[in-house]
Amino acid sequence: MSFASEAIVLRQPGGPEALVLESVTVPAPGPGQILVRQSAASVNFHDIYVRSGAYQTLPLPGIPGLEAVGRVEAVGEGVDDFAPGDRIAYIDTRYGGYARLRVLDATLAVPLPEGIDDGVATAWYLKGLTAQALVDDVEPVHAGSVVLAQAAGGGVGQLVARLSKLRGATVIGTAGSPEKAAIARAAGCDHVIAYREEDVAARVMDLTGGRGVDVSFDAVGKDTFEGSLASLAMKGHLVHYGQASGPIPPFDLSRLGPKSAKVSRPFLWPYIRPREKLLSASASLFAAMAAGDLPLTLGGRFPLADAAGAHAALEARAAGPFVLDC
Repeated sequence: MSFASEAIVLRQPGGPEALVLESVTVPAPGPGQILVRQSAASVNFHDIYVRSGAYQTLPLPGIPGLEAVGRVEAVGEGVDDFAPGDRIAYIDTRYGGYARLRVLDATLAVPLPEGIDDGVATAWYLKGLTAQALVDDVEPVHAGSVVLAQAAGGGVGQLVARLSKLRGATVIGTAGSPEKAAIARAAGCDHVIAYREEDVAARVMDLTGGRGVDVSFDAVGKDTFEGSLASLAMKGHLVHYGQASGPIPPFDLSRLGPKSAKVSRPFLWPYIRPREKLLSASASLFAAMAAGDLPLTLGGRFPLADAAGAHAALEARAAGPFVLDC
């Protein structure tokens, strides 16, 4: 048995116009799989890198998209955790999210409670798990912690700021524009530094009485690394979790010695394995979403057929996040 559906198919790298809606055939779910009728798929910068060819991680022709939400249509042999009608969310590093109907390994799916908007859930799921892992596992934040959240007006950055604040920390955020600064303040930052205009480390030391921060969460990379490093307190931790401005140049580890500081480069996946950890982390995130504890908005919704428009908006740095309505 198979099912007729539609999906965005990328046949060769290119601009947004390379994303074309096509008719596809979806097989019945096999052992350990579920058939999902999707309602919304997230649009991430990762998807842009895949589409452009910067990341050659999607075999072509292929269907892009890392994360989506929907409802289970059917289950394959051996699947006991889900039943038709169940609402689920998932992240799949093998892609396939830009589709109306798809088959998914059941171990990737997590229950999604009712009451959370489909678009909000999928737009913030990966970002939320990342922020949660950063402040709870990579460098546990607690009452009394002093945190520097670089790019606190960005997607993950604002969640890092809010989650740190919820855990009792003093949060210093940085932002590259007045608009992003407003977002950072709304996310709970106690202080916001305009990192393109001010010396971040000098301002941090002024705000902390020369102490510095316990941890700097930095996804900007090349442009902010030195400021993050100089902002650390004794035994501080620079968590470098992205490089939006480019990779960090070669770095002499002996520079960490005077403060007994540390630098780490975490990725999400080890922090949401095994499956029990994925389930507990997802449940915690969805509970925070449902309670209204997180600053979750959408920059725009696009029909699946206009995936190109969503990519163009994201590349133009329009205020996101963006989702595709499947």
